Amino acid sequence: MRVLDGVSLRLFPGEVHALLGENGAGKSTLIKVLTGVYHPIAGEIVVAGEATTMRTPAHAQAMGISTVHQEINLATNLSVAENVMLGRERRRFGAIDRGDMRRRTGEVLAQLHLDIDPGSPLASHSLAVQQLVSIARAVQVDARVLVLDEPTSSLDAREVDELFEVIDRIRASGVAVLFVSHFLDQVYRISDRITVLRNGRLVGEHLTAQLPRLQLVSEMLGRSLDVLDELDVSARSSTSLDDAPPFLAAAGLTRGGVGPIDLELRSGEIVGVAGLLGAGRTEVARMLYGADRAHHGTVVVDGHEMRLRSPHVALRAHIAFSSENRRSEGLIGDLSVRANIVLAMQSERGWARAIPRRQQAEIADRYIKALDIRPANPEAIVRNLSGGNQQKVLLARWLLTAPKLLILDEPTRGIDVGAKAEIQRLITSLAEDGMSVLFISAELEEVVRLSHRIVVMRDRRKVAEIVNHDTSVNDLIAIIAESADAVDGVPA
Repeated sequence: MRVLDGVSLRLFPGEVHALLGENGAGKSTLIKVLTGVYHPIAGEIVVAGEATTMRTPAHAQAMGISTVHQEINLATNLSVAENVMLGRERRRFGAIDRGDMRRRTGEVLAQLHLDIDPGSPLASHSLAVQQLVSIARAVQVDARVLVLDEPTSSLDAREVDELFEVIDRIRASGVAVLFVSHFLDQVYRISDRITVLRNGRLVGEHLTAQLPRLQLVSEMLGRSLDVLDELDVSARSSTSLDDAPPFLAAAGLTRGGVGPIDLELRSGEIVGVAGLLGAGRTEVARMLYGADRAHHGTVVVDGHEMRLRSPHVALRAHIAFSSENRRSEGLIGDLSVRANIVLAMQSERGWARAIPRRQQAEIADRYIKALDIRPANPEAIVRNLSGGNQQKVLLARWLLTAPKLLILDEPTRGIDVGAKAEIQRLITSLAEDGMSVLFISAELEEVVRLSHRIVVMRDRRKVAEIVNHDTSVNDLIAIIAESADAVDGVPA
């Protein structure tokens, strides 16, 4: 299977070029090809008129291609100067010339107008300053191309402003900047040109000022706005839930750059969460489950204000959370179906009160039949099951805890159409039986089909809430694409 297929990318000196696409579009693979981590089986890379193949990351760096990754890979126990010059230190009489190191680092920081003490410990600085130090390190080698992979993912608005000022100076110096981000407002604010990938293929290259946001979102999602049809919403209950008291009410939830979020979840109601990757959907789910503690805001559960300090507290409040990454955060692949299903129940009881093996088997058999898990063998190893059946095992685990609120993050990702339909029917059935469901999906058709209300996220904020009577996918795309602030010269 080809991860990239016939992709072309042009980077011009003195331009910021945004690379966009949903998860799995091929962005990371393309960056790894450009930086010598992966070797392409076809095609060529031309740098300053010279055709080449990037043999290694060191070779790519020697050709003037530097990368700043989303996860800062600096040594916080060293000084700013030691990080910027790491591996490029000059020596005097066999020892590192630390005075030269601080002087050269000071020159690089001055070029970027950064007021950072080269001798200060990196650990003493904020994440934003550490990100700027990463960029200083990247451009210190006379970079022709600077690749910035999600550089703003952990920054607040003020820190983003500071970063963009640095990017503007780098652009003005003639460096080509490849900017990878999921934040559309930031893309339109900083980029000159946009390339869109989808499923490993090039969808289009556009001048930013000439690309309407609706067209951009349509290209990323792979749907023509002219042919999007309204979906069958017969699965949703016609009963109004507006007067029902909320099982959970969150007000002003904030963590880092996410929020504030206001949200109410009523019994028997499916609330969908829509938005592009990186919009903050998963972060909200994790705050509601206590996997990440909110820094601000209040949560009222069943009429009582609570501090969701941990998943254990959430489970005791009858809140369950099925993660989008079922393999690394949900299932234990080497354990049996039975062991995976009873895991949360056993944790709630405590390991000193083991569930008898016979009772485990009875529980597993009941849920295997109820959810039609195949093969119908409680001792089957979970990693050998199909994606759809793995998802059913994970749902069985949380249903066993008798939740009143079930948070589902991408429950149908990567599974076949038949399994997807079964899980959608199960979700609808759970709501009809009185369960509250928070349903997160990148597939807007799913959100529209299942949800009574839809919360729309953009740039880690809630930007709209819709009562889903006759909402179309077009409506959601328009809200997702809409600019939060007016951007001069850019059509919305």
